[in-house]
Amino acid sequence: MLPYPFKAVNNDGHYLIEKSVSAKEILQMANYLAKQFLKKGTNLTSPERCFAYLQTILQDRDHEVFGVIFLDQQHRIICYEELFRGTVNQANVYPREIAKLCIQFNAAAVILFHNHPSGMPQPSKSDISLTKRVKEALTLFEVRTLDHVVIGREGNESLSKLGHL
Repeated sequence: MLPYPFKAVNNDGHYLIEKSVSAKEILQMANYLAKQFLKKGTNLTSPERCFAYLQTILQDRDHEVFGVIFLDQQHRIICYEELFRGTVNQANVYPREIAKLCIQFNAAAVILFHNHPSGMPQPSKSDISLTKRVKEALTLFEVRTLDHVVIGREGNESLSKLGHL
């Protein structure tokens, strides 16, 4: 038996359900697995895979959550942190707090992320402005900002791919 919330057995990367589970329990399992893929030491060789895990975790939140994935020099995860919680359409984000954690975790790079409770992942002008402010602040500490991902039920958007980094 695997740790909560599982009622399944891992068999070489596959999960076999031992008894009936509710839709809520399936979602809990998906969230648990997504967080396991974002744990310390995981090498982020595929940003798209990372974004899919973030979407699983954040897509159905009814409030904005802004977080950071702190990475080492080889782009292995140091930690995944949800740092700021907001309302239905904004979260107050403080670049100073992100910089403090970068130093604390000895991070070489970061991936910023936040969700849009509306479900639409298109970045706003304030998302783009914030990304630039955080990037400038972290550059002073030689921490690279690799991306800022906006997550919604309709998918996700990478500010890096959109040319805003």
